[in-house]
Amino acid sequence: MVAYMHTSASTRSPASAPAAPASSAAPAATASPAVPQEPPAHQGGRRRADWRLRFAFLSLVWGFSFLFIKVGTEGYAPFQVTFGRLFFGTLVVAAVLVAKRERLPRSWRTWGHLSVAALLLNAAPFSLFAYSELTIPSTLAGICNATSPLWGMALSLVALSDDRPTRRRVAGLGIGFLGVLTVLGAWHGFSGLDARGTAMALLASLCYPIGWIYVRRTLAGSGHSNLALTGAQLSVATLELAVVTPLFTSVPSHFPVVPLLAVVALGALGTGLAFLVQYELVAEVGPTTAQMVTYFTPVIATAAGVAVLGESLAWTTPVGAVIVLAGAALTQSRPRARTAKP
Repeated sequence: MVAYMHTSASTRSPASAPAAPASSAAPAATASPAVPQEPPAHQGGRRRADWRLRFAFLSLVWGFSFLFIKVGTEGYAPFQVTFGRLFFGTLVVAAVLVAKRERLPRSWRTWGHLSVAALLLNAAPFSLFAYSELTIPSTLAGICNATSPLWGMALSLVALSDDRPTRRRVAGLGIGFLGVLTVLGAWHGFSGLDARGTAMALLASLCYPIGWIYVRRTLAGSGHSNLALTGAQLSVATLELAVVTPLFTSVPSHFPVVPLLAVVALGALGTGLAFLVQYELVAEVGPTTAQMVTYFTPVIATAAGVAVLGESLAWTTPVGAVIVLAGAALTQSRPRARTAKP
């Protein structure tokens, strides 16, 4: 979702829309209200880690998120994994909100829009990824997540009049979906592929650009900080899952430790802390550099799935992933500004 931070930052006012802490990944993206040119090395008397270390942290934690989901669903129902992820992620962000004395939105209209954003950017995609990994490898889920920029590019053709595509970006769209077909082994008739699980993972990645288009149209310029809006959004998403989860699951009779730790890590690290780190990273180096984390996430997700979970890897998966990432990179490219001749 960090890719959408780049497209939206150039078109909206300084008061930014809320973030979607991604698996994604999410793959989640945060738009910075004001990007400082040379941020201080110390802030509030605390020395921050070099931005490259924080970049590496985001790549790792979002890449491992798909492994955490897979391990979590081995002990708990998918909705329970998603609820735990949102709950622990919200706790982290809420603690920072209290420490910084940030004020949550008070307008009912804003909360209404945040409810839709929470569904599209958190509750729905997180749940779909959790359900998809019941039947597909975490490696495939991570690569499906990388298709979000491709879906976003396709949707922007009809939904965003201020984001006109270039030939390069349209070419990237075609290349990216060719990569998707390669990953899925289209020429073999998709043999050995769980269609339902794969469709859920692709639908989850589609939720992110739909959610961001909605956010750009309804919450841009709301006057609230990213931190406040995202804290509110995560809180609403947690409430949504708190309502849905008991309807489709029962209280676990026991609590397996390893899956529980995976859910805690998924929420506290991959959703809560990762958002806060990303927020600082975007403010320091800008969205263009920060969005590059999107291209490392599926690589790490694939490596983690193979090395830790022992998932099999056909040659089509890494080759197709490279093609997907190349296409996604082209869809996010922007024409260079022309300098006027004296």
